[in-house]
Amino acid sequence: MVPIILIALFGWNWLRGPMENFALQKTGRTLSIQGDLSVTFGWPVARLHAASVSFANPSWTREKQMIAAQGVDVAVDLVQMLRRHIVIPEMRLDHAIVFLEQSPEGRKSWLLDLDQKDEGARIQIGRVALDYGKLGYEDSTQKTKLQVQISTVPTTRSQNNVADLRFSVLGAYKDLPVKAEGLGGPVLALSDTKRPYPLKMAATAGRTGVELEGTITDLLALTVVDMHMALRGENLEQLYTLLGIAFPATRPYAIQGHLVHSEAAWRYEKFSGHFGSSDIAGSTTVTTGSKRAELKAELESKQLDLEDLGPMIGLSSAKVTTHVTRAESKVRVLPALPFKADRWSSVNAEVQLRAITLRRAKAVSLDNLLVHLSLQDSVLILDPFGFGVTGGQITSRIKLDGRSSPISAHASVRVQNVSLAKLSPAIARSNTKIGRLNGNFDLEGRGDSVGNMLASANGKVVAHLEGGQISKLLMEKVGLHLWEILTLSLSGDRMVKLSCAAAAFDVTKGKMKTTALVFDTEVSTVYGTGSIDLAQEEFDLVLEPRTKNTSPLALRSPIFVRGSFAQPKVEFDKVKVAIR
Repeated sequence: MVPIILIALFGWNWLRGPMENFALQKTGRTLSIQGDLSVTFGWPVARLHAASVSFANPSWTREKQMIAAQGVDVAVDLVQMLRRHIVIPEMRLDHAIVFLEQSPEGRKSWLLDLDQKDEGARIQIGRVALDYGKLGYEDSTQKTKLQVQISTVPTTRSQNNVADLRFSVLGAYKDLPVKAEGLGGPVLALSDTKRPYPLKMAATAGRTGVELEGTITDLLALTVVDMHMALRGENLEQLYTLLGIAFPATRPYAIQGHLVHSEAAWRYEKFSGHFGSSDIAGSTTVTTGSKRAELKAELESKQLDLEDLGPMIGLSSAKVTTHVTRAESKVRVLPALPFKADRWSSVNAEVQLRAITLRRAKAVSLDNLLVHLSLQDSVLILDPFGFGVTGGQITSRIKLDGRSSPISAHASVRVQNVSLAKLSPAIARSNTKIGRLNGNFDLEGRGDSVGNMLASANGKVVAHLEGGQISKLLMEKVGLHLWEILTLSLSGDRMVKLSCAAAAFDVTKGKMKTTALVFDTEVSTVYGTGSIDLAQEEFDLVLEPRTKNTSPLALRSPIFVRGSFAQPKVEFDKVKVAIR
């Protein structure tokens, strides 16, 4: 009876005091209603309208007010209120300013318990309609600070004076500069699990850009996502900061496809685009909810440029990486950029890549690349990793164990029937018909880059050529047979039989020492000794030509192969040559 009398005498404004006291007792924060208050009864939902409303943030936040609005219209579920649950199916805000903050201790300003840590102490809100508003969010632990402006714009989709929401975002996300703008539907369906919310957005985060258009159901939980997504950036690896999932390093890329999400799976379907100068297409699925994200992908490329694979194995954008020492500037050839194995624990992955044609700077027949990558518990295995080359095949199995520091690596490579004549344009131009190359490489080492792994490698390298022909003039030049060189230069070169060619090295702590090195033809046999230093990237080989026929004028000198991988030097023994 008393409430009825109060309503009759003073209207609903008498409720302002009790409501403000109730909020203070339950949350320790001030609710202020400065304007008129009115209530429209209904069952099971009643509507409450208040003008000039503000609700304070906790004392630890940077901003004093969590919400300040010129007008608030709220639909309240009375059934849930009787059960002591505050459920708001719909809320309308007029010229609202909202600021949300999360503390380093895990407190969240939007939780309404006294410590702001009880996830159950929040108001359940279904849909929110805004006329104009500003939203701020800050999380210093995640180095995130965002400012969102929202306004309404007329739409031609309806004749009911409905307005779309236009929004813009500025700030930082995980310390990356963020900028975004877009359009959404007239009502934010925060927890509506049935009604898709239309969204169109273009955003950049750091050097990564994304364009989205489609629908999202349940904006807070992202229950269902159905959108067209275009993604671009300078390096796919940079997505780790945004998504917390390790991706391979790439050259600049741009892809677009269909993004679908339901339950725990995110699927990027039928995407296509390029990275570097290589085309790429396929589908990928990321499943969350377990200890590690699970990634599965099927990728295809019609033409893949080998240089675009460089960043994945630790090559920089340039063909070589320069390291400056105290003594001199030395050009390094072996990949030196470190793998980021500390990120491998973020995901388990099964990825298969097929490429029909492989392209490189010099025309070489490479084709049919097949790579299967498996990453499980920070152990990365490429098996198989193979491709066709000049009619032959190179296949390998590579294992990198990221659980150890530095990374423990093992590589087993098999070379079958590779034509050297087709592999080297210089050999092809000389009409030399060298046979096919076969070999096996079995190495293991430790390091955080390919260069460091090879610098500590142990194992064996074996290779041999089967048959063929080679320029007689070339072999006479190797033996410094001046008379034969003069004769062939005048009469014309001819081919001689290549009996065999073989090389074998024992590899210990990054140093390859010859156990066999021989090149045998009808004219002469060349024997080699010495070593190749993978750590210093230097040659130290001596080749001894031995003629099979007596030459009336031969200087006969050992040949020294020295210098760096980037600038090898081939020299004769100048003293012996001068004496002869």
